[in-house]
Amino acid sequence: MLEKTGGFIIGGKHFNVPPANSNTPATPNRTLSCDHGYVEYFLPINPRKTSIVLWHSSSAQVWQNRWDGGEGYKDKLLRADYPTYIWDGPRVGRANWSCETITYTPSNRDQGNFTAWKFGPTIPAGQVPTPAEFYPGTQFPANSPKLEEYWWNATGARYDEFDNAYNIEIETDAAAVAADSGRLGNQIVYLTNSAGGLRAMKTTAKTTKSNISGIVTYESIGYVFPIGDPESPTLCTALTPACAFGPLGVPLEDFKKLAKLKKIQFVWGDNRPETEQQVILSRLCAKLINKYGGNAEVLKLAEDAGLKGSTHIPFMDMDNDKVASLLFKVLKKNKLDSYQRSNPWGSWRWLF
Repeated sequence: MLEKTGGFIIGGKHFNVPPANSNTPATPNRTLSCDHGYVEYFLPINPRKTSIVLWHSSSAQVWQNRWDGGEGYKDKLLRADYPTYIWDGPRVGRANWSCETITYTPSNRDQGNFTAWKFGPTIPAGQVPTPAEFYPGTQFPANSPKLEEYWWNATGARYDEFDNAYNIEIETDAAAVAADSGRLGNQIVYLTNSAGGLRAMKTTAKTTKSNISGIVTYESIGYVFPIGDPESPTLCTALTPACAFGPLGVPLEDFKKLAKLKKIQFVWGDNRPETEQQVILSRLCAKLINKYGGNAEVLKLAEDAGLKGSTHIPFMDMDNDKVASLLFKVLKKNKLDSYQRSNPWGSWRWLF
């Protein structure tokens, strides 16, 4: 049962758009509200203390269903009584008012998603992949009679994420405001996927309060490292698409904020070998977080938990109940599962 649902914008600014023609007088009392984030929230009637903030850099829909339309992570979290928030960063999804001109260039992305999302080893020959083109044992419903429907739903339910380091700064500015505001709760765990992991780490480094308690990121593409640490890799510094996935640098004192979280977990499926650069960076990032007193680890779903056939988005996979059980275990182990009220039956007053 839910006590309340809704949504709100946060961050951003009220921007006085410069006139297109320099001969046109400025209109100081006319503005555009832009570069804010959007939050959709679901609050259980008997909530736990930890809020889960769901952050995917290119689709909020991934949290709502399994690949075949079955129950997604949002509902699993709510059944477990976690206050749940779905975040769209500035300029993407439901927060797409930009303070600057945005150029969108269509490109043939669908079939490229097949390999990027670890459905199979090579781009399919046709528009719709065949069951044989998927990885053996995949947790995508490749053998379903509805494969074509599921494929188009998967690749179509996304939006342009503006992958560049400049937009990462705008998104994390707003996300840090949201975290510090307390409107997401005062014990936040970011649950992220893909480039959302990089953004959650950068957000944590920017916060001024201690409302963020953890990060669990599925197949994070991109990491932050402390500037000046001799073990940090070569850092990417350009505010361009070249640095869309880092590695990005933050001042050492800001990096140490990651070490203060109760738990950080980097999760990988079995189609990511140890030799892959992002896996290597995840282990190095965890090492440096722990070097400064943190509690970070890398979890391989197959090797460490026996879950095989995972895609790039394992919380949408056919075994997402088992993936979710690992999440609940890590939350419990790190004491992030307690309830706000000691007597859960107190919530039943709402029924009478």
